[in-house]
Order: sequence, then structure tokens, then C-alpha cells
Amino acid sequence: MGKIATAGNKGKRVRSDCFVSFELTENEGIELRLESKVKTLYGKDIEQLALDVLKFFDIKNCILEIDDSGALPYVQTARIEAAIKLLVETDKNFLFDVFEENKFETRKDQNRFSRLYLPGNTPSLMINAGLHKPNGLILDLEDAVAFDKKHEARFMVRNALRNLNFYGAEKMVRINQVPKGLEDLDFLVPHGVNLILVPKCESADQIKQVNDRIAQIHAELKISRPIWLMPIIESALGVIKSYEIASASDNVVALAIGLEDYTADLGVKRTAAGTESFFARTQVVNAAKAAGIQAIDSVFSDVGDMEGLKQNVITSKSLGFDGMGCIHPRQIKVIHDNFAPDATEIDKAKKIVNAFIIATEQGLGVVSLGTKMIDAPVVKRAQKTINLAISVGLLNPTWREEMLAEQV
Repeated sequence: MGKIATAGNKGKRVRSDCFVSFELTENEGIELRLESKVKTLYGKDIEQLALDVLKFFDIKNCILEIDDSGALPYVQTARIEAAIKLLVETDKNFLFDVFEENKFETRKDQNRFSRLYLPGNTPSLMINAGLHKPNGLILDLEDAVAFDKKHEARFMVRNALRNLNFYGAEKMVRINQVPKGLEDLDFLVPHGVNLILVPKCESADQIKQVNDRIAQIHAELKISRPIWLMPIIESALGVIKSYEIASASDNVVALAIGLEDYTADLGVKRTAAGTESFFARTQVVNAAKAAGIQAIDSVFSDVGDMEGLKQNVITSKSLGFDGMGCIHPRQIKVIHDNFAPDATEIDKAKKIVNAFIIATEQGLGVVSLGTKMIDAPVVKRAQKTINLAISVGLLNPTWREEMLAEQV
């Protein structure tokens, strides 16, 4: 008996996945063994797909066992390819055409109120995640994937980037810590990733290493598309170097903080009050704003406490954060509702911008609203609130025309 390579998951609770066992043999021929919950309906299709993969990699003699729990074709092929490449050296990649709806790019300044973490090796949690309408879906290759599963997770994430329906959510991947994470980029850069999260970032050099590898892959494959970076600050050193990191490159669009690892680095307990992380959070916000990028807060870990989440978002917003991570779909609406400007903020912003426009039209050097003088930073902040309200559908782009009509 030769070496046996495996990939995937199986068990009573496993769904939308499969477990693959692959063994090269000396005897000529392919022995394919399939167990599937949907064998009656799709058994022949699964077997043909498996044979297509084996033929693609020029495998002529092997035993391939598949224990299927309703996996989609791109999941099945990711598992088979991952197992094959544990035993066979090849540069070939078995890929489906990119799902048409996944062919989109994202903007540097687009809203990132929410980003939903999904384990990169658990396809069942990916399939319908986009239906919950987070601003971003994070396929996680780092903490959410066991060390001995990281090889196969790369193939799963690669195929998901091409074939999972993201329903318009920004396609994000958290790589492993640099330098190990540089190896992940080969599975991401050619396949439509919009944004890469760089965990445990502690220097501008780590950002340079990531960008150098992205540029190398782009040059090798003759492709060019914007790939944004979101470094995650998770240590005392990272906090101290946060501005250096935030301003390291033009494609850094946001600076995030991870409080679980940060508090562990300090040797303190993370609390609901957050006094132990107040300095770090404000430091990250100031670094991000100084660099002209977004500040993204940590996740709220109690998925059952919606009121606690709401208060956390309100506090986060008051500190200057532009969004936060989430670990359960039920958190998304609370995050969106409370990061978005409320009616009072919108009304005040409309009055300020309207007063500025009137003053400008009249050639006045001073802007006032009632008895209060308004300076440029206040106007800029008000315009940002209006732009945000329009982008999330809380304000009509023709708001000023409507406002003036009401005054007549």
C-alpha cells in the first residue's frame, strides 16, 4: 500500500462538503469509490467530474474514494485537487470558469460597515452567506483553519473566489501571518480577490512584502486589477507602529484592530467596558484618519447579545471607527443600522452643507448657521455624512432641491 492523501470533512453534521482519499497504485487503472447522500440523482455526474480531474492531472492508476455530503462541484474538485497535490508534483490547476457575477472590482473608499468572517475550509458556511448582505465576506485562511488543514483550505478558498455567489459583497480573504501568508497569495491574486487582510501586522515592511508578491504574480500572469489591503493590528508593537502601517502603501484602504490577540499580548482580560483597549482603539483610529483611510473595529464575540452589540457599535462609531467585523449573520443588521447616520445627524448635515452652498453663492468668506460660525472641517464632516446617507439609501441625491422646495 502506497501513501494515502486526504482532504475535506465527513461526519453526521457535515453538509455541502466531501471527504476525499487518494492513493497512487502500481496497477494500471482507476478505482473510483463513491458514497453520497445524493448518489441516486447525481452519482454519475460526481463520478464523471472526478474522472475529469484525474485525466487533467494525467493520473492513470489510483484509488480515489469520495464520501460526499452534498458538495457543489467546485468544492468536490477543490478536495480532489488538494489530495492529488499532496502526492503529485504539478503546476497545473483545475479551474472552472469564473462565475459571471463575481467579475467585479471594488473602490478604495466604499462602505465597509461590516465584514463577515467565514472559515476558509468550511464550505457549508460560505454558500448562502452573501444573502445576509454584509459589505464584505472574509474567507479566512488564518485562525479559523486548523494547521493541518491549511493546504486544502487554499484550494477551497481559491475555488470559492471564482464560483461562490458573493451577492455583491466585497471578496475578502484573511491570509496567514507574513511571511507564511505570502504563499497564500498564489491562490488568491489570480482569482478575483478584492481585498486581503494582513493579520498581526507590525511593520510597513510586511505590507511591502505582500505588495511585492502581488506585483510579481501580476507580472507573471500579465494581469492587473486593484487589490486592496487591510492590515490588522493585534499587538502592542502593531499599535505603536500603526501610522507607519496605515501609510505604507496607496492600496491600504483600512486599518483594523483585533482585540482578542491584542489583549492577550498585553496579558490582560478583554472586558465589555473596553478600558484595557481604549488607548489601542483610539491610536488605530487616529493613525487611520491621519493616513486618510478607514478605521475598522474588532468583532463583538457574544452573538446572542444584540443590545450589547448595539451599544458597542455606538461606542465604536463615537471613537471614529467606520465599521467592524462580525462572526454571525445576525450581527450584520445591527452593525449597519448603528454605523449609518441617524435622522438627527442627516438633518444637521443638510443644514450645514446648505448654509455653505448659500454662502459660497453669495461670495461670503464666512459660513454661519443661525448664530454659530461654521469652519471648513465641520462642512467637510457634514458633506461626508450626506454622502454616506445617500450611499446607504437614507437620503435622496436630490435632497437639496427638495429642501429648497419646502422653504418656498
